[in-house]
Amino acid sequence: MRRQQRDRAEFAEFVAARSSALHRAAYLMVGDVGLAQDLVQEALTKTYVAWPRLRDPRNAEAYTRRAITTTAISWFRRKGWNNERATERLPEEPVGDHAGQVDQRHVLWSALQELPVRQRTAIVLRYYEDLTEAQTAAAMDCAVGTVKSQVSAGFAKLRDRLAEQVGDDAARTFDLQTQAVTR
Repeated sequence: MRRQQRDRAEFAEFVAARSSALHRAAYLMVGDVGLAQDLVQEALTKTYVAWPRLRDPRNAEAYTRRAITTTAISWFRRKGWNNERATERLPEEPVGDHAGQVDQRHVLWSALQELPVRQRTAIVLRYYEDLTEAQTAAAMDCAVGTVKSQVSAGFAKLRDRLAEQVGDDAARTFDLQTQAVTR
């Protein structure tokens, strides 16, 4: 089999195996299904172009996650995104008869979406994708100390926002590090 055909086959296998996980991570970073799909497609395009240069195809996922992260950050910077999206109808308000955990997840999800993109990205990679600090730093193209400070600042903002939304006592009941992003 020629090298180019083999590369295409390996890339197709990679996409089939990992695209849903990559999409989930992208969605958590941007909070919009369509934007996450665009983000994954662009990152996969970058990965496909770089595929012959990758020394080990097992590094493809890390390369793609880094491409997702850097592309999302550049999109937000370029567009000056302000977290507003047009919809046909307003989202429903949480109903009081839902279970408390569902309400907490909704409040936490909303607060997470209000974080700056680097803080949200650090929290998503660290606590949802369960990457180490070093892996998160590599994906974000920054130092481990930056990951720590972004996570710390993100959690501080989440606590403040939760205190504003549900009150100080109720905000203390949120276990941010285990519920930062719910699967």
